[in-house]
Amino acid sequence: MKIRQGCIASIIYGVIAAFAFASAPLQAYPDKPVKLIVPYPPGGATDMVGRVLAEQLRKDLGQPVVVENKPGANTAIGAALVAAAAPDGYTILFASSASLVLNPLLRSKLSYDPERDFAPIARLAGVPLVMVVNPSVVPAKTIGEFLSYAKTRPVSLSYASVGIGNPIHLATELFKSQSGIELLHVPYNGSAPALLALMAGDVQVFFDVVSTSLPHIRSGKLRALGVTTRERMKVLPEVPTIAESGYPGYEAAAWYAIAVPKKTPPEIVTQLNASINKVLADRAFRDQLENLGLVVYAPNTLREFADFIAKEHVAWQKLIKDKQISLD
Repeated sequence: MKIRQGCIASIIYGVIAAFAFASAPLQAYPDKPVKLIVPYPPGGATDMVGRVLAEQLRKDLGQPVVVENKPGANTAIGAALVAAAAPDGYTILFASSASLVLNPLLRSKLSYDPERDFAPIARLAGVPLVMVVNPSVVPAKTIGEFLSYAKTRPVSLSYASVGIGNPIHLATELFKSQSGIELLHVPYNGSAPALLALMAGDVQVFFDVVSTSLPHIRSGKLRALGVTTRERMKVLPEVPTIAESGYPGYEAAAWYAIAVPKKTPPEIVTQLNASINKVLADRAFRDQLENLGLVVYAPNTLREFADFIAKEHVAWQKLIKDKQISLD
């Protein structure tokens, strides 16, 4: 059977076009705005950090980075949204210790699995805590004095937190476990009411985020006994770490990071890691976050961040299991 000349030409043209398409370079990433999902309410300290990061990423990526707040369920709502998003690099998660480590340890049923659903990009900053008391209620000036004070008042002292399973709650339970003291847990709906309760004498101690307690420490309304970081903090250089106060190895902090859906192409994952590391190396960015009471991490590789997550999982899993802490 004869094939018409026009049909042959069409076939040849189609083959050439297909070859040309296959040989064409892939569209550069990103070529449109990127969404940064922040699983916290707008206006808070975490949202502020997310927006500072978004502006810095905009400069490096050459595209707008739009912050979308998706709070709720201890960050699980925002995390689940990103886990289900297209793995194309255009929806990224402003992740945290809650979303990548704590939630699966605290809930038997979770709508996402960090290991299965996310590719970790880089960690950004630690959110250290400071152990504070009201000096007009608790006379202690050091952790040692606080322990002596607490041991003479068994079961009568209480500590504030901002909810069960929150890093503040877990950091205090870790301190209780290592020091052997008894404190009654009183959860509040946020740092502000917890601080008010502390200053009113309703609770006797609070492991607060440094940024919110700092003004009260400087005014003398609160006394800082120790920080939860491995080293002393730039904004509180006179306050010892809990580790150097008699509890070697004690370290507890929430942290922020970036993650994307698991099947995001490796070249995009690598590019985002490089962009985040450029931001982390920027002195102005580091100053902004350090002035908020955060500890900014050094640039880190994909492997370093994955290893960090694994280490955090092991550390908190034991405490949560031993204390039978659950959000179910």
